[in-house]
Amino acid sequence: MPSQLEGAMDALIAVFYNYSGSDGDNLKLNKGELKELLSIELTDFLQSQKDPMLVEKIMNDLDSNKDNEVDFNEFVVLVAALTVACNDLFQEQKKNK
Repeated sequence: MPSQLEGAMDALIAVFYNYSGSDGDNLKLNKGELKELLSIELTDFLQSQKDPMLVEKIMNDLDSNKDNEVDFNEFVVLVAALTVACNDLFQEQKKNK
């Protein structure tokens, strides 16, 4: 039986590959695939944002090699940044209680 962390890593990999390749390269997310992933997997995050250009900005920030696609390594940067932001929020809420 995998550990909790191993399960989380497996889930992260599975989520990426569930969305990549529906419109081309199965090792990368294009803008449409990234938007679908964010809309389904991070619904609350996306809905709480008021910027209509958010997906475009995320794509530009993540796409470090500027090929207009997000590979797994670039995707992990997004997940790590969001995880850090959530941890910071939880710690702040805990401190204010």
